[in-house]
Amino acid sequence: MSFDIREIETFLYDEADCLDRADLEAWMALYTEDGTYWMPASPNQTSPTTEISIIYDDRLLMEIRRLNYGHELAASMAYAVRSSHLIGNVRITTSNADSCEVSSNFQVALFYRGEQTLYAGRYNHALIKTGDGWKIRHKRVDLLTCDQPLKSLVIYL
Repeated sequence: MSFDIREIETFLYDEADCLDRADLEAWMALYTEDGTYWMPASPNQTSPTTEISIIYDDRLLMEIRRLNYGHELAASMAYAVRSSHLIGNVRITTSNADSCEVSSNFQVALFYRGEQTLYAGRYNHALIKTGDGWKIRHKRVDLLTCDQPLKSLVIYL
């Protein structure tokens, strides 16, 4: 099946906007109930369950992070967290009747504790078309520097 690439790009931009506004509740609403978010710890990592990952969250862990992020006693709330996501080279890599796999490149500038950090890499989204629009079943975030020491990630990329 053929999907409208502009519609998918808009969906990815909407996801980035949720993260830039630190609206994790709206961001989580973009995921299916069985949705997962994975950030491998090494290039070409093949499994989030048999190898160490930087992050591998299901809906329950996403909800815990969301609650912790916005909690007034969370250490991360002592400093402003601002981000700016840029997404490009969006491509549909595979598609079926109601789903598709999408790859894209990203850059995220994150400002936290008076310091700006740049993250870059590749996103892979497994998307499902529902009656309410697109939903994310799985998101893989391959950082260019995944196997190097990283600053603390205080929000999803």
